[in-house]
Amino acid sequence: MSSQIIPALPKTSSILDLWREKNDHLVRQAKLTGDSRPSLRRQQLAQDTLEGFKELLITLQGLPAAVPALPLELTVTCNYIILRASLAQDFTEDLTQDVQRGLERVLETHNQLEPKSQQRLPELWHSVLSASSLLPELLPALHCLASLQAILWMSTDHLGDLALLLQTLNGSQTETSEDLLPLLKSWSPPAEKADAPLSIQDAESLRDVFLTAFACRQGLQELITGSLPRALSSLHEAASGLCPPSVLVQVYTALGTCLRKMGNPQRALLYLTAALKVGATCALPLLEASRIYRQLGDTAAELESLELLVEALSATHSPIHSSTLKLLIEVELLLPQPGPSSPLHCGTQSQAKHLLASRCLQTGRAEDAAEHYLDLLAMLLGGSEPGFSPPTSSTGSCIPELCLEAAAALIQAGRAPDALTVCEELLSRTSSLLPKMSLWENARKRTKELPYCPIWVSATHLLQGQAWSQLKAQKEALSEFSQCLELLFRALPEDKEQGAGSNCEQKCRPDVALKHLQVAALLSRGLEWAASNQDTKALSDFLLSVQICPGNRDGSFYLLQTLKRLERKNEAAAFWQKAQTQPTQEEATWSLPLYLETCLSWIHPPNCEALLEEFGTSLLESCDL
Repeated sequence: MSSQIIPALPKTSSILDLWREKNDHLVRQAKLTGDSRPSLRRQQLAQDTLEGFKELLITLQGLPAAVPALPLELTVTCNYIILRASLAQDFTEDLTQDVQRGLERVLETHNQLEPKSQQRLPELWHSVLSASSLLPELLPALHCLASLQAILWMSTDHLGDLALLLQTLNGSQTETSEDLLPLLKSWSPPAEKADAPLSIQDAESLRDVFLTAFACRQGLQELITGSLPRALSSLHEAASGLCPPSVLVQVYTALGTCLRKMGNPQRALLYLTAALKVGATCALPLLEASRIYRQLGDTAAELESLELLVEALSATHSPIHSSTLKLLIEVELLLPQPGPSSPLHCGTQSQAKHLLASRCLQTGRAEDAAEHYLDLLAMLLGGSEPGFSPPTSSTGSCIPELCLEAAAALIQAGRAPDALTVCEELLSRTSSLLPKMSLWENARKRTKELPYCPIWVSATHLLQGQAWSQLKAQKEALSEFSQCLELLFRALPEDKEQGAGSNCEQKCRPDVALKHLQVAALLSRGLEWAASNQDTKALSDFLLSVQICPGNRDGSFYLLQTLKRLERKNEAAAFWQKAQTQPTQEEATWSLPLYLETCLSWIHPPNCEALLEEFGTSLLESCDL
């Protein structure tokens, strides 16, 4: 097409004027479209504008590279990359090819282009920017292209190449600095002349956006790795830049997280208050506020923050569309979506609801916990599920553990019938996953895939026993405790390192959970036997519990109490003396699931340690007599 037009035009300047007018028209069209509300018609107009830039760029690059046309050609290249990335909301790898082609065109005009096989982008940039014969009018477009290159290298973590580029742009000959922020702050792109071709976004604007995004990304990374003073500095730099409201909320929240970890919760709360005042979104600062209040021991404020968090996530559950069609490179585009490991990850509404429910249970607010768990289960199980297949691993509690926690909360709240209903529902969904009793010896492969399934079913029977015990139905309680133990003594998880997520931040090994479940079931059944004056059977369960978990203080207490009641004082004294030499086993590095911690708290005798000491002293004195 260009070959047909060129002969009809008498002067090169006339050709460039036509192409420049075409570029300027497309830029105005893009800006007009970007200032409007998004619609199918506007999106189609933006796509047509992108095609216009592509056609113009093909036309310009179809001719031999010439210095007079290079400012326009590089400007069109930048406009095309900016618009393409804005519409795609992403920087794809093929955009690098457009940058490279623009650099090669510059070098072609100076006969400095080596064979393509020997060219790397860092080398191309060094050659282009160090060429002594570059015209001043070419520099604004080159700096704009350099801004886009910097963004591409940041998104692909080519920070070494980025540092070299910034040094070359600044004319610096010093060694590469580990901190790129000073290089970015000292980079001053030249201003475009009044008669220069129009740009969708000039180099200075791109530099400012890039500086803010880089400071934010670096601050978050330093926060994750624990470099807190550096993170604080980087995040302050980001907050002082071109932060749109949504990013400013993230930065203020990250500053709050950083200050909380540095032991300054009061200053952290000031930043969270500032984040809430921005008004873009309140979920992030509310989640961080709950952590700070938990650190301060203000449980009421912590739970209030979590309740507001649930409401906030409910209100923003549907995606909120922007009021305008953004056709510029903005800070949000340069920041990745926060993953589960990010301090800016606030999760979903159901995850927030679970956090609220679990904290209510942990802090003794059983009634509130029960209601929150029932709401959560209704939310998760309300849909029609043809089958139930729990995940093999998860970053948070899976549905079986949520059901167990809900049952524990209901029992704690004195709602045993409701707890039984939850347990029955859980058994109907999980029992089919267990191997048949006759095939248990061949169950190794399946339990490796679902290491917690036998434990979930066993724990369900344990909680059912506790519910029946609360209802004074001793026969049913003993039956459930016995069924729990029968399952537990058949389940032998072998892989100690394999674990599934629980409501706690640390993982729990299957063998650790199994051992504590066995102890809980034995003590629970033993207490039922003791309540019906069947001390011999109770003694057997208490003795087995301390054999499974030597050093367990609860089992030791109940064993000594039963021996004394049976007037077997010499055996009690011998056991007490032996127990004094055994270290208490706490499994300190492994957390227990919340439902198991709650169940163990029910069978923990108050003032256990003091009673054991008093008990031992009286035993020894009576034996001496």
